[in-house]
Amino acid sequence: MSKQFISVERLAHSSTAPRLAALGARAILLAALAPLAGCGANKIMPPPVVAHDYRDRHPVVLAEATNMIDVFPSQRLDYATAGRIHAFVERYRRSGHGQITVLAPVGGGDGAATRAGVDQVRRLLADAGVARAVFVGTYPVADPNLAAPVRLSFQGIKAEVVGRCGEWPADLASASSLEGWSNDSYWNFGCANQATLAAQIDDPRDLAAPRGESAADIEMRMRAIGNVRKGTDPSTQWNVKGANISSVGAN
Repeated sequence: MSKQFISVERLAHSSTAPRLAALGARAILLAALAPLAGCGANKIMPPPVVAHDYRDRHPVVLAEATNMIDVFPSQRLDYATAGRIHAFVERYRRSGHGQITVLAPVGGGDGAATRAGVDQVRRLLADAGVARAVFVGTYPVADPNLAAPVRLSFQGIKAEVVGRCGEWPADLASASSLEGWSNDSYWNFGCANQATLAAQIDDPRDLAAPRGESAADIEMRMRAIGNVRKGTDPSTQWNVKGANISSVGAN
């Protein structure tokens, strides 16, 4: 029995030793790879809350807006006022819809002069071919001592910036938070530039699609074709006359 017991003990010892050696090797391998665990961090960064490009942060869009002008008519319309009204009608034809509202002030100064001015505005609009779209109304004057204009307005599309400029949601001098450490442009950056660009757009529809091409200049085309037939240069020759830098200020 003793010999059998010894053989069983040796067999158990011989089967356990490789397992312990394998576990020890695994432990050593894991300990060696532990410093490399930091190298396998996830490098996918979340998208920024604030857009980096100011054109994405303050985009110029087409929006429904009121196009309005104030005119100060007297007994007769001068050329400057008539020109403003003509430009107003052109904008209405180009990008407006619905009716043209003409509001006359009530409670201001000379009521007779105001009524005469409104009649002249209506005649001018009728001559421009938009008489059927005109609606005449009134509005109260808050201060009778101030000049009260006749207001013309219509609804149409207008290029404008999404949101308002001059907003500062974050403190630029913030050094106590991580928000002030980011290498990003501040929120209001570029907003004024985008607003100025939107105000300078003559036809807001140009932002949606380009205008149609006009007919080619047949005279310029025939001149170029004739020069090619003659074997001469068909490009336009420009004669530039200007002073050199060295001759400026010379006696």
